[in-house]
Amino acid sequence: MNTVSLDRQKALAQWVSQATGINSVGVKIRLRGNDLHILCEAPICPPRWKTLSDLLRALQQTDLEALKSNDQPAVYQVFVYGRHKEEQRPQWCHRVFLNQLDKHIEEVERALLNHKKNSPVSSGAIIISNESLARKGDPAAIARYLSETLSTLGVAVKVKVKKQRTTEKEAANKQRLWIFCQSHYTPDPSLIAEPVAQKLRNLNLSNYQDAVIASGVVGEKNHDWLLRIDLTPPEVMLKEWARWGDIEAISRLAKIWLNKEISVQASVKESTLHIFCTPRDPSSSQIPDKDFCLEAIIPQLEILAPQGISAATIYGQKTVKCEPTWIDWISLPAADHQALNISVLKLAKSGDESALLFLLERLLNPDLDNRLATGGIRVMLLRKEDLLHVMCDAPICPTRKKIANTVIEFIHKLQVQGVTGARIYGRRAGNKKPFWQFGIDFQPRQSTVPEAPPEFAATSSFVQDLLPSPDSEPILRPDLSIEEVQTFIGTQTQKWGTTFRKFLLSTQLFIEKDSAPQTSTDTQKVLLAGIWGAIGILLSLQLDWALGKAIADYSQAQQSKVSANRYELVEESAIAANPIKGKTNSSNSDAFNHNGFTQAGKKIAEEQKKANSTAILLAARSQIPTFNSRQLDEQLALYKQRLAKSGPPDVLIVGSSRALRGVDPVALSKALASEGYQDLDVFNFGINGATVQIIELLVVHVLKASELPKIIIWADGVRAFNSGRPDQTFETIAASEGYQQVIQASEENSKNSQTSQILGQELDQKNPSDNQNIYQAFNKRLNRSIAALSATYPQREQFKGLLNQQLKKIPAISNFSKHPGNYPEQDTKIPAVDFDGFLALSVRFKPETYYQNHPKVTGSYDRDYNNFRLMGEQDIALQRMLKYTALRKVPVVFINMPLTTDYLDPIRSKYEEDFRQYISNISKVNNNFIFRDLTELWPEKNDYFSDPSHLNRYGAYKVSKKLAVDPMIPWPRK
Repeated sequence: MNTVSLDRQKALAQWVSQATGINSVGVKIRLRGNDLHILCEAPICPPRWKTLSDLLRALQQTDLEALKSNDQPAVYQVFVYGRHKEEQRPQWCHRVFLNQLDKHIEEVERALLNHKKNSPVSSGAIIISNESLARKGDPAAIARYLSETLSTLGVAVKVKVKKQRTTEKEAANKQRLWIFCQSHYTPDPSLIAEPVAQKLRNLNLSNYQDAVIASGVVGEKNHDWLLRIDLTPPEVMLKEWARWGDIEAISRLAKIWLNKEISVQASVKESTLHIFCTPRDPSSSQIPDKDFCLEAIIPQLEILAPQGISAATIYGQKTVKCEPTWIDWISLPAADHQALNISVLKLAKSGDESALLFLLERLLNPDLDNRLATGGIRVMLLRKEDLLHVMCDAPICPTRKKIANTVIEFIHKLQVQGVTGARIYGRRAGNKKPFWQFGIDFQPRQSTVPEAPPEFAATSSFVQDLLPSPDSEPILRPDLSIEEVQTFIGTQTQKWGTTFRKFLLSTQLFIEKDSAPQTSTDTQKVLLAGIWGAIGILLSLQLDWALGKAIADYSQAQQSKVSANRYELVEESAIAANPIKGKTNSSNSDAFNHNGFTQAGKKIAEEQKKANSTAILLAARSQIPTFNSRQLDEQLALYKQRLAKSGPPDVLIVGSSRALRGVDPVALSKALASEGYQDLDVFNFGINGATVQIIELLVVHVLKASELPKIIIWADGVRAFNSGRPDQTFETIAASEGYQQVIQASEENSKNSQTSQILGQELDQKNPSDNQNIYQAFNKRLNRSIAALSATYPQREQFKGLLNQQLKKIPAISNFSKHPGNYPEQDTKIPAVDFDGFLALSVRFKPETYYQNHPKVTGSYDRDYNNFRLMGEQDIALQRMLKYTALRKVPVVFINMPLTTDYLDPIRSKYEEDFRQYISNISKVNNNFIFRDLTELWPEKNDYFSDPSHLNRYGAYKVSKKLAVDPMIPWPRK
């Protein structure tokens, strides 16, 4: 809502007070959109016509723009109200068009005169409506006309006209309306799109091709969004469809060709068009005149030349049920031209894009009235080899659920010649890039590069006015054939090999094989090798000795530095550990109130730092050997401390980073409390990159049976179940000393117990093979031998620290380390979690800026989906874990976490469908396992995500509340 600034408000109020004689205290001013509202109140309600007369004459003599701020929008109309001071509602209201002040003054003066004579008040002046003025095409009148609707939303309007750049084939008088909307907030396009489209199209502006709405916030130069409205006259739209033989369009055109007294109905049988002409008034006995009807219809039908219709029969009758009074038959152009005699369906099947375009637009616009009123859904086609790309845009972006499957099914049934797949896109009219996309292949096909969405024009012509310059956007790589890719790689490899060969020869340490001397004997070769070997060993020993001395000096300096700060670190860690008391969590307890997020990140960040330092200290003091995963070590240390203070939590959240960031323990606990589940303790044990094998390791082997929760919420996605890709995170953990210890302890505890009966020989599969044990023993002996000879090897960790410190001084490496890339599952710097193990991220996903710093990786090139296969090691781990939790009577609820539209491209969507079927089948045969799918909960709510596939703390809050009210989840009770 636009409101006049305080100083300007006083100036306007004083001006109204002086003009009307009303005390300035009784005058209130408000500017909303392009409407100025003036409220006049007094102990006795101000008289309507006298107040209006004084105010209108003052308006006639005063420049209203001078009384308001320069950044305020223009005022098109003024609403004047009068009321008693103690009343809530005004007694009278009068609207004044500022462009017709003279007529308003004439109206008011006549009313005053009649009032003095005690005669009925009647308007003598004719006030022309804004709609009538706008139909003439005047931009100022169109702005006033639109402001009647938009000002109620607090949106100000300004209209300009720009001539289109035309080609020789197009008319030179085409113009475009630019409608600039300003407000103190960004209105949703759906609030403005259809109302403005209907009002503009209702004007039937024949001299404008289209209109573009540009919405922005007051004080900002850039527009928030653009919206294109097609201003093609309804009659032209009807002719476009009638050309293809659309019966409803032909019927409506016939009503236009005939006068209003005649009603028309049309139908098609075989290839003949039947048109029935009847009186509009059923009680009328007058039959439509035959000559008049034929003269109005026949020439127009011959010009239209409808596709696939070779003849027309026209009837004149009293009513539809009566026998025709007269009949006439005519031949249409399709009878003489073979190309026009082919049906639209046959043309579309043969690949005719114009025919296919009509069929798709007719399919997506079943309501012809809505299409004529708003412009409807426009379809654009682009054929690239065997793929058909279909762009659907409208004033309000068509939804994927309503559009995609309908179009795919139609194209598939139509069996268009040469089309083996289709890609469907949806966007708001005026945008260049799609909001969503969906695709399917009707036949198996091969693609060597990712399929980028093709460029569709934002408008029907001269899109440069709407689109950014080419320099501002990256150039998309074209599709390449396999032969072209192989040729390019072979040529580049040969060039690199030649360059490297020349470099080796230039060092004079290598010579050409053909030019090498042939006279050297085996003895000489052995002697030469021995000399160079001795020199190498000597240099290695000297380098090792020098590095050992340097590292010793560095270690001594670091020791003194650490000892100086040790007391401070221990004190900080103790303070950080202090707030933990059972379930109470000071880090998050105040982060929310009943309105949602009122205390953004500062306090949460401080508490996360405290929890993180506590976790580091606890992990360092832990007696459990490391798992080669700092995050797993620290999360386990926090969990062990929770166990020591309050026992196992009621709810344990597990999974990868999608769980770590996506489910808030505090929000979940509070939401469950409001549902009657009081005092439930929740802990988030999310681990970046966790797969099914890691979750099984945690639940079955790392945690003891007494440390298990009452229910496990497993929040993740399909990537964790892919057995076809290398599970590097698990392999790293499996090579650790901590892993060997928990597996050995698990084996010992499972002997002669129920667990051994459930797991059988599966635990043995966890143990390294005999060959691996032999290799590890040999490796340890070799390490001990090298450590005894080398001065550097025993201090290798210190050497890493020294090397890292020196490398960071190099600018290029330093800058690179600050931008590690877009690998959310393998962060080089682990963010700080809170005391409940939750990682609260406040960053919001904005595609327009996110992809400037991160590459956009499609599903075809996503490493998480490499060699996608659901059956394998991950499935075996899942079955093992479900058997174990069923034995312990711990329900497992798998939550398929929400994803964005940017992430769910056609490849990933297909994998998601396969995964849903797989996990649903498992849940049907396992009563202890529940599957809940939230993948497409908020595909367009980017504010709930920190990146395309991970929630932020706002999304985590919403997911936690949704889980709490889910009736399928068996939440425990105290």
